[in-house]
Amino acid sequence: MQYLEIVPRLIPAVRNGTKRHTIRWQEGAVRCGPLTYINQQDPSERLVVWVTEVKTMSLSQAADYLGMSAEWPDPIMLAGMREHYPAIELDSAVVIIHHLSPAATQARFDAGDV
Repeated sequence: MQYLEIVPRLIPAVRNGTKRHTIRWQEGAVRCGPLTYINQQDPSERLVVWVTEVKTMSLSQAADYLGMSAEWPDPIMLAGMREHYPAIELDSAVVIIHHLSPAATQARFDAGDV
């Protein structure tokens, strides 16, 4: 099983299915299939999702790719990402990981579609 840490404030959105992607930088390879998010502050809290697609692009392209250009202009995107990755730059290659909700992932397991 592959794992990624997640900040506690994002866990409710992953759990309810409104957050179905994450942008990561230099955290190792992620592949399609099951992935466990681990709460950074409480490692006992975990959510399993199914990674459906992994895309690599520059950070400067990510907001447009995700349809968030208006909400995340370059200065806002860079500042937000630097909270997690202080050395990141707009030309840094990031990975955008798309995934199913935990409920859809569980349904996939229940159906034997894994």
